[in-house]
Formats: sequence, structure tokens, C-alpha cells
Amino acid sequence: MAVIFELAVQGAQMFLVLALAPLLIGFVRKVKARLARRQGPSLIQPYRDLIRLMRKEVVLADNASWLFRVTPYLIFAATWVAAALVPTFAAGLQFSWTADLIVIVALLGSARFFQALAGMDVGTSFGGIGASREVMIASLAEPAMLLIVFSLALVAGATQLSTVAAFMGSPEVGLRVSLGMSLIALVMVAIAENARIPVDNPATHLELTMVHEAMILEYSGRHLAMIELATFIKLLLYVSLISCVFLPWGLAHAGAGPKALAIGAAAYLAKLAALAILLAVFETAVAKMRVFRVPDFLGAALMLALLGTLLLFVSRSL
Repeated sequence: MAVIFELAVQGAQMFLVLALAPLLIGFVRKVKARLARRQGPSLIQPYRDLIRLMRKEVVLADNASWLFRVTPYLIFAATWVAAALVPTFAAGLQFSWTADLIVIVALLGSARFFQALAGMDVGTSFGGIGASREVMIASLAEPAMLLIVFSLALVAGATQLSTVAAFMGSPEVGLRVSLGMSLIALVMVAIAENARIPVDNPATHLELTMVHEAMILEYSGRHLAMIELATFIKLLLYVSLISCVFLPWGLAHAGAGPKALAIGAAAYLAKLAALAILLAVFETAVAKMRVFRVPDFLGAALMLALLGTLLLFVSRSL
């Protein structure tokens, strides 16, 4: 019975990520609209958009290859698996041994690789521009993310998320400058990876500035719905990762009962709401930067992650 219960909790966590991702986007949009003194769309508008796209017919270019057709499903699968590996309301579940930070980075990198290929597959100018910009962002975001992973591994002694969350929630951690640098770097990488302001504006279709939208202009119907849902899940993944690693309070652990799981779910929803409000306030307060300033933004994240790692090496050697 214990194994069946843990499998049920694991499945609930997987589908919770899938169900909450559009709601998180709707909540961010609602808060941004309220901050701008507008009514804004409904919280469930992203669900309606996905259903509308699923009902539409798929229109493909004549020269689209099999890769163009398969890529939306590959992106969705890789992103969903990566998000499902991040502990949300419970850690130490049945498949927690697979929740490794390096695996999550690899899955997201694979999804980005196929998306860039699909953007260039049809041969449109916008697809090529978007793919080149995406690869430029990834060339700085991925090394920064790996340095963040190394910093956490030096502190917690592992890259497995349940172990990292358990250590970060213990009193042994204390206040460390290196962890503060890693947190700031992770936030900057999350903003860039999710094409949020100031790196990109997810609400615009201006050809000269867009990155993510340029690669998916040729998609329609259920293919576009899969990519949009994967984008929603990716934002939830990074928010969950920040809350799991740096805000692990209320996280239920292995063998916890229904009461602890309920407390963990409530704490997870509260952290999601708080981080979504902070994201909305940040995007409302700042303006989008030029595309050629993005390397400076991500270079700062890379340097912060590198300095945090070097500080940990120096402190260990002393």
C-alpha cells in the first residue's frame, strides 16, 4: 500500500504541474493588468486559448519536414518531464532519484535544440533570426545554469533535488554570499530562458525584437498548442525550482502522511503566488532592453554564478 500511495502522489505531482502551468501564466497577466489599472484577461484565459488552438486545423508549409511536425511533441515531452522531476509539494518520492539538476538542464537544452532546428526548417527569415538569437541566449544561459548547479552541489554535496532541498531547509546552511549570488543568477537565467521582460516581451509580435515568437510563427493548431503549453510549463518549472531550492519551507518529505502533503501543497501554492506577483511587479517596473544588450545581462548572471562557485572553493580550501 505504501508503494501505491507514493506512486499516486508522484502521479498527482506530475499532473499538478501540467494543470497549474496555464493558471500561473493567467495569474501573472492578471496582476500585470491590475498594476497597469486595467481589467485584464480572465485567470482561465490560457486554458481557453489552448482549447481553441487544439480545435483548429494544422496548416503546414509545403517544404516542412518530419522534424517540423515532430518537434512540438518533443518540446512538450522534454519540458513536462523536466518540470515533473522538480519537487513541488513533496520530496523523496518514488522516482526522486531521477530528479537531478544536470538531467533537468539536459532536458531543457534538448528542447531548445529541437525548437531552434524547427525554426530554421521551413526556411523563413524570421525563423532563422529567432533561432540564432535563441542559440546566442543559450550559449550564456546554459553555462550560468551549470555553474549554479555546481555551487549547489558544493554546498549540499549532491545534485539530486530532494537532497538539495533537505539540506537547504536545515539549519546547517546559514547565510552564505555564494548562495545569494546563485539565487540572483538563477533568477536572471529564468527570465532569459522564459523570454520575459527585459530580455523579451512575450506579449509582442514585433519582428525586430522577438526571440521565441519568431521560431513558432509557422506553427498553428495543435502544434502551436503543444509549444505554448510547453512554454507555460517551463515558467512553472523555474518558479518551482527556485521555491524548491531556495524556499524549501513546507515541503513534505518521504513517508509523509496526507496532512503533511496537504500542508506542502498549500505552501507550494502560496510560494507560486508570491513569486508570480514579484515577476509581474518586476516586468511592470522595467522596460525591455535591446537584443544586443542581452549578452551583457546574461554575462552578469554567468559572472555571479562563477564568483559564487569560486567563493565556495576558496572557503573549502581554507
